[in-house]
Amino acid sequence: MKELKCWFDIPQNHDFSIYNIPFGVFYTNNQKSTARAGAALGDFVIDLNSLFKLGYLSHIEDLKGEVFEKNKLNDLLSLGNKVCNNVRYAVQELFSNPNSKLKKHPEHLETILIQISLVKMLLPIQVKDYVDFYSSLDHAINLGKMFRDEKNPLLPNWKHIPIGYHGRSSSIIVGGTNFKRPKGQLCAVDSTQPTFGLTKQLDFELEMAFITCKNTALGEVISPDECSDAIFGFALFNDWSARDIQRWEYVPLGPFLGKSFASSLSPWLVSLEALTPFALPSQDKDVSELEYLKCKKNGLFDIHLEIYIQSDKMQEPFLISRSNYKYMYWNLFQQLAHMTSNGSPISVGDVYASGTISGPYPESYGSMLELAWKGNKPITLPDGSRRSFIEDGDTVIFKGFAINEHVRIGFGELSVKVLPS
Repeated sequence: MKELKCWFDIPQNHDFSIYNIPFGVFYTNNQKSTARAGAALGDFVIDLNSLFKLGYLSHIEDLKGEVFEKNKLNDLLSLGNKVCNNVRYAVQELFSNPNSKLKKHPEHLETILIQISLVKMLLPIQVKDYVDFYSSLDHAINLGKMFRDEKNPLLPNWKHIPIGYHGRSSSIIVGGTNFKRPKGQLCAVDSTQPTFGLTKQLDFELEMAFITCKNTALGEVISPDECSDAIFGFALFNDWSARDIQRWEYVPLGPFLGKSFASSLSPWLVSLEALTPFALPSQDKDVSELEYLKCKKNGLFDIHLEIYIQSDKMQEPFLISRSNYKYMYWNLFQQLAHMTSNGSPISVGDVYASGTISGPYPESYGSMLELAWKGNKPITLPDGSRRSFIEDGDTVIFKGFAINEHVRIGFGELSVKVLPS
């Protein structure tokens, strides 16, 4: 990898290094009407719309300037990974080359660079469709032990097929958007008569989501090794779950109201291109994959993931779990290939969530259901309170980053507070 150094100071180990350049949609002065495309670099947002209008991106073939004026990134992503990556490269060159023409125009910098603390972020894409997978082996084993069979926790199909379901795209919200505790039908374990009320078992699910940048026709199939052309990149994702509502409703058709009240997406999209140095092959498997799921490309990534909880009585967030995307059993290319294997079309702006990412150790589990083990091992917070599930006033924070000796690629924070209903 070519060594890069930004010509203005970026704090060491910053998520938004010169190697990253994630895309998002922001606005200023509390005016959503000014929303436009931006890229993050250190403690600044780069106004891509202004950058284009001042002529700094005019050399990029097939780039249309109006895509930066939109309040969603769909039109930009639809130009394809080649164009999007060329925008990233151009930004990297402008801010790493000490002789760049941008550095010689401080009046332009005043327009292009905005302190990140002064902006507000929007959901970066118009979500066309949403699929949630169930692709972490450790998570599936944990839930199988809890609810099915301690000795045989996996269902017979689990190691043969990337399990998933179609969720509700309209309730995907950008990080920083708080929500009220949901209601639904509940039924006590020792009863057959439901009641209607607030969930008592609100949970988070540590996930990552990939975003598609291509439209396909009905009947078109994509192989795992072709999927990288259809995926722009990743964001952090919290697939909130009301466990008690879900338990009562999920038979026979699967998740419904216990999942559809809110799912949180982080505001910055990190490209697969930026994450290339951290790509890994799939783990060894004891069950052979069917031919249509075999993947030659490295589809796992060494991305460190952290979960924090902060109550109203705590001054600082409390770390409760460390996990990693590399623990996934099915990779993103296999997930998308399976989704299209029956000819189902994809669209620019589709969201495909990984499913809860749990590691092999209790401190690497990705949900409260696992961390507190069905409530039998509550977590004690620094304020002295205990948690089996998420309470009103709690803020749940996800962080994610990939790092090696020279490069850090981060996602920022995905932070959401649960409000009383």
